[in-house]
Amino acid sequence: MRVIEITSFGAPDVLRLAERLAPVAGSGELLIRVSASGVNRPDVLQRTGNYPVPPGASDIPGLEVAGEIISGDAGAMAAAGFKIGERVCALVAGGGYAEFCVAPVGQCLPVPPGLSDVEAASLPETFFTVWSNVFERAGLQQGETLLIQGGSSGIGVTAIQIAKAMGATVLVTAGSDEKCAACLALGADHAINYKTSDFSEEAKRLTGGQGVDVILDMVAGSYVAREVQCLAEDGRLVIIALQGGTKAEFNAALVLRKRLSITGSTLRPRPLAFKAAIAAQLTEKVWPLIASGQIKPVIYRTFAATDASKAHALMESNQHVGKIVLTW
Repeated sequence: MRVIEITSFGAPDVLRLAERLAPVAGSGELLIRVSASGVNRPDVLQRTGNYPVPPGASDIPGLEVAGEIISGDAGAMAAAGFKIGERVCALVAGGGYAEFCVAPVGQCLPVPPGLSDVEAASLPETFFTVWSNVFERAGLQQGETLLIQGGSSGIGVTAIQIAKAMGATVLVTAGSDEKCAACLALGADHAINYKTSDFSEEAKRLTGGQGVDVILDMVAGSYVAREVQCLAEDGRLVIIALQGGTKAEFNAALVLRKRLSITGSTLRPRPLAFKAAIAAQLTEKVWPLIASGQIKPVIYRTFAATDASKAHALMESNQHVGKIVLTW
């Protein structure tokens, strides 16, 4: 099979087309003929040497795929209601930039009716991440207010739509007026250009001084201090990436006085059972909203898999709104 390899750590041009033996599905697994592979920020971090591959995972980058089931554990497939030839999308711990990919049955989801494989390949990584962090860890409830840092990212456009569907008020930050407009078009109630406004002060103003209930943060670093300031009482900050750095200094007295919770997680190394439970929640609560058109994949651009380096360069430019996808 053809794959995209990381030949050494470095710039996007270290991604090269190569050939390898196709994987074989083991116990509890499916083998998928991949039509499309999602591109995510962790892929870029892996390419630069800043996101180690978990033990036992493929060194081939790529955390989400969509395509056709061609073989697998018959018993596990039957138990999950899948069959040979069915179109699925899947969250994987690696190996997604390839023509064939093995995935645990519990991390596979049917392609929602009406969606292309490109659209389906854009779903797993961001939907698993948003659901597990915003709704499971942070416990966002109907009627609460969510602030999303980086609303135009793949994570951001997903979080906007799911949170609105669940009855939350959504504030986002973005780095240009054009990106703010795109977030509003997706359903965000308010969009803050973080380059021209202080997001913390704006969040407090937009909530009448009360502050926001939940913040989904992909920046960390110096943002944490301002996030602590603009959280409401009993507010929850959930950190999922560290684009602004690993260290933060903040007013701990506000954490005590407002009873704040600061948490975070990474998805890739979590156990199969955890990811399967998230998949079950998505199947029950979110997939019907995609099928009905209430939530829609946001595809910014597709690239042939052989142009993976161009896809990574676009990701690093931060010009995109939504997801970038490779096609085979």
